Amino acid sequence: MRKKIVAGNWKMNMTPKEAVSLVCELRDKFSNRDVDVVFCVPSIDIIPVVDAVKGTDIKVGAENMHYEEKGAYTGEISPGMLKEAGVDYVIVGHSERRQYFGEDDECINRKVRKAIEYGLTPIICCGETIQQREEGITLDFINKQIDAAFLQVSAKDAMKCVIAYEPIWAIGTGRVATSAQAQEVCEAIRLDIRKLYGEEVASSIRILYGGSVNAGNAAELFRQPDIDGGLVGGASLKPDFCEIVNYNI
Repeated sequence: MRKKIVAGNWKMNMTPKEAVSLVCELRDKFSNRDVDVVFCVPSIDIIPVVDAVKGTDIKVGAENMHYEEKGAYTGEISPGMLKEAGVDYVIVGHSERRQYFGEDDECINRKVRKAIEYGLTPIICCGETIQQREEGITLDFINKQIDAAFLQVSAKDAMKCVIAYEPIWAIGTGRVATSAQAQEVCEAIRLDIRKLYGEEVASSIRILYGGSVNAGNAAELFRQPDIDGGLVGGASLKPDFCEIVNYNI
């Protein structure tokens, strides 16, 4: 049985002081032991948040990572830096990185492979625009993103990854894919992984839904057979995040 994950993606929010305050408020309220909890935080917040969650089961993730180990990449952060800081997860290929910073499939694949090399779990994002959905090409587009992200990744390493389906039209808009829509795409992703790697990997890899997940819709989404939790944006910055994690308590 795949264990659920609920990962908060803070995006460009929370100063270090605010981050520690929020984590300290929430850390003892996660009572659902059937869910892995991850805070994916801005790089400046990583070290204080890692310190704040010590002694708990909460993990810390980064929102981004460069695929090079070091060098003249002003403003970037390397996998080695993240690992030494105590990071366990890293978000890769978020639509905002693709849209605003020009990250393409090759760049994302390099990040995936480098994260695995350093023992970091990549949360690999994929998702379609509203235009692509209306044109009926959602599944083809998602499969293309998945195939590119896992290029040259072994079956053994693929099992270490997490996939997050985030329809771009639902991110931060308050508009949520129905549970049926989300399940349809997550099932298609699992079928694509089965084609790439076989049944063992497909049945083991965890697939999340993201896009305006909140305390009111989490339980219905997470009950779907191919949805193994959520990548949560704005709601992860509020006390309601506990209700999402504790969705079945």
